[in-house]
Amino acid sequence: MIIEPVSAFLPAEYRIKFATRPWEFAAAAALRRQVFCVEQSLFVGHDRDAVDDVAVPIVAVSSVAVTPHEVVGTVRIHEAEPGVWWGSRLAVAEPYRKVGLLGSSLIRLAVSSAHARGCRRFFAHVQSQNAPLFRRLRWTTLEETAIHGRPHHFMEADLAYYPPIADPEVGFLSLLRRPGG
Repeated sequence: MIIEPVSAFLPAEYRIKFATRPWEFAAAAALRRQVFCVEQSLFVGHDRDAVDDVAVPIVAVSSVAVTPHEVVGTVRIHEAEPGVWWGSRLAVAEPYRKVGLLGSSLIRLAVSSAHARGCRRFFAHVQSQNAPLFRRLRWTTLEETAIHGRPHHFMEADLAYYPPIADPEVGFLSLLRRPGG
């Protein structure tokens, strides 16, 4: 019998939900720090800003034997003015980026939960390399710009594609496909 190392294991089930537990908030912040400070060098030390004071963090939590295991993806949303929502700081842990659908699932809950709360317009500044993913998810580029010295697309979601989700604290399960599978 051959036992594969734990590092080769990728769960097949993820819960996409609002962060509700202290460990989920802490893990989402750590993941953002890893992606935006360490990997991308966009920020020094941390990526927190004033939006974090009002934003709702959303997490993708992997499960091992139906037990929540770790936060492997995150995004935050906030209402900037009545009916106008923004998504930002979408991050997926490096070992999970090629699994498929994880970023899309986070985006889906972000827009759909805002839609359930009266969102009339939903925007994001998206790094240019991620714009094709957002276009496949029915987002439109309104303008190309540079933020933190990197090319970005100012984009808007097509709300008709995102039905309201009224219970984002529970969220939904995302059963992901494996690379090459």
